[in-house]
Amino acid sequence: MLRAIIIDDEKHCQDRLLLLLGAHGALQVENVASSFEEGLVAIKKYSPQVVFLDVQLHDRTGFELLQELVHVNFEVIFTTGYDTYALEAFKFSALDYLLKPIAEDDLHVALEKLKEKISLKEISKKMEVLFHNLDNQKASDFRKIAVPTVDGLSMIAITDIVRCQSDVNYTHLFLKADKKLTVAKTLKYFEALLEKHHFYRTHQSHLVNLSCVDKYVKGKGGYALMNDGSHIEVAVRRKEDFLRKLMG
Repeated sequence: MLRAIIIDDEKHCQDRLLLLLGAHGALQVENVASSFEEGLVAIKKYSPQVVFLDVQLHDRTGFELLQELVHVNFEVIFTTGYDTYALEAFKFSALDYLLKPIAEDDLHVALEKLKEKISLKEISKKMEVLFHNLDNQKASDFRKIAVPTVDGLSMIAITDIVRCQSDVNYTHLFLKADKKLTVAKTLKYFEALLEKHHFYRTHQSHLVNLSCVDKYVKGKGGYALMNDGSHIEVAVRRKEDFLRKLMG
């Protein structure tokens, strides 16, 4: 489900759009802002994938709001009661332009465009990550991996990854200097990418950098003490193999 925010200074227009979007179920509206200032704050706070942006916000405009941002890394669907703004809206690469009162059919068309564009961007991002990692694997000096994030790619040094923890279809990467990055990839994806680089899956939910293991603590519930202070469970059936890899 895509993250969206609505920026509109008229309550009845907010309610109308919320009602129509609720019927589609394709978007999660994270915030509704009623002013220029609230809109800027909401964009920075929620990092939306799509913004429904009223052209006229009291004495300011949605165009001015976009110009205030360093990066516009989301899709924009302008909403307005005046069709005279259409040309300027598309100069800002708007995904679509909806005239108020918004018709259900017009919104449906806009959402179909949105799904198609987001899908193409996701495919492009996945291919970019794939080719980067394949190129690095061919190289003798494979030191970084490209990790897809909301606004692009993060280049992560393998030696900076202390451990990876599964969270259903997401993985939390715990990095050195107490940094953490959450990625929409499974732990299995990172296991395949990192297992040849001294990483080991100690448990269904954990993949650790063996170079960052300070100590193995024995016992029925044996665990690895990592250099970030975390205690990572080692499954009983993997204990012997883990110790072999650790000492090897």
